Amino acid sequence: MERLIRFDWAIKNVLRNKANFDILEGFLSALLNEEIKVIRLLESESNKRDDVDKLNRVDLLVENGKGELILIEVQVESQADFFHRLAFASAKLLTEYLQQGQPYEKIKKVIIVGILYFNLGQGKDYLYYGSTSFVGVHDKDILALSEEHQAQFQVQEVRKIFPEYHLIRVGKFSDEVRNAIDEWIYMLKHSEVKPEFRAKHIQDASTKLRELSLSSDERRAYDDFLQDLTYQASMERSRWIAGWAAGKTEGKAEGKAEGKAEGIEEGKAEGKAEGKAEGKAEGIEETKRVIAQTLLEQGIEHSVIAASTGLSIEQLQAI
Repeated sequence: MERLIRFDWAIKNVLRNKANFDILEGFLSALLNEEIKVIRLLESESNKRDDVDKLNRVDLLVENGKGELILIEVQVESQADFFHRLAFASAKLLTEYLQQGQPYEKIKKVIIVGILYFNLGQGKDYLYYGSTSFVGVHDKDILALSEEHQAQFQVQEVRKIFPEYHLIRVGKFSDEVRNAIDEWIYMLKHSEVKPEFRAKHIQDASTKLRELSLSSDERRAYDDFLQDLTYQASMERSRWIAGWAAGKTEGKAEGKAEGKAEGIEEGKAEGKAEGKAEGKAEGIEETKRVIAQTLLEQGIEHSVIAASTGLSIEQLQAI
């Protein structure tokens, strides 16, 4: 099966061509489960970057036929505050595309699509959806729009006013293809399209994104891109190994210190218990000697005192 160029490379270099909007439309239609028509591309953050910038992150801002803004972000390298960046990106789009003096109802609907080649968060699934709903604290009902507001805003649910998020954790995909979006995610993961795939425009993607169709200049640039990804992955692995080694050394030192402290406490506790036992035994022996001394002073026979106290004849003679 012929290899395709990576989707993140395609976003940065191929899919910005209007002739290739059908690929974006097919992918977004499968993901959002509705017919998407790409009207134009808008200026996004990555459009303003130059070639010397890192290639581990690209984005593409799309306006669809309903006037909605769809931001497609591809992230290769792990980023701890990625969720925070999503929040910032949606807020930025909401404010930048509301003209001064317009009422709030004119804000554009924002949809953010994250294609992630690193393991974000903790979870079992490979495809996640996020939106804003208002849930009753006591009755657990969902706060809804009135019929009047539904007609005014042309939406049926409150969550459709707020930004929505679709996160694809590519590495978590098990290669089990069950529907149209799974076919696209398979392509994102393997840069391949199987002949039997039937998602809208996915076979067009197979034709247009073939590596062999690249010009010699594009081929060199694409090879540099792949080498950069390899270098970044190697550096990420090196940082992980260094962190693991440092953590192991620090953990070993902390463990020894904790073990020593625990040993001291356990020793003190054990010594205290042993001391109490020894003190109790010594107290019993001393009591026996005091009783024996009293009985001896009363002239009681040694054999009788020995039987009464448990002391030997030799111990009584020593007293």
